[in-house]
Amino acid sequence: MTRDYDFSRGKRGAVLKTSPGKTRITIRLDNEVLDWFRAQVHAAGGGNYQSLINAALQQHVRAGREPIEQTLRRVLREERPPRPTRAANG
Repeated sequence: MTRDYDFSRGKRGAVLKTSPGKTRITIRLDNEVLDWFRAQVHAAGGGNYQSLINAALQQHVRAGREPIEQTLRRVLREERPPRPTRAANG
């Protein structure tokens, strides 16, 4: 089997090169946040959820009006359906 493959010109590292001006990182996000971004991309008919996250972060950096936590909470509140209210005991 080793005769069938020639790895003499193989290279270690990432298969895809990172675009100029971008840095590849690892980030931990809440599942709820990630699911929301993926749903937005799906609803739009396709795209890349990572690009959408990047655009949201860029918008926040440019605005600089409110802390990122408040921005994310506001966006999630705007996009999520309201919770049902409890009926008063009567």
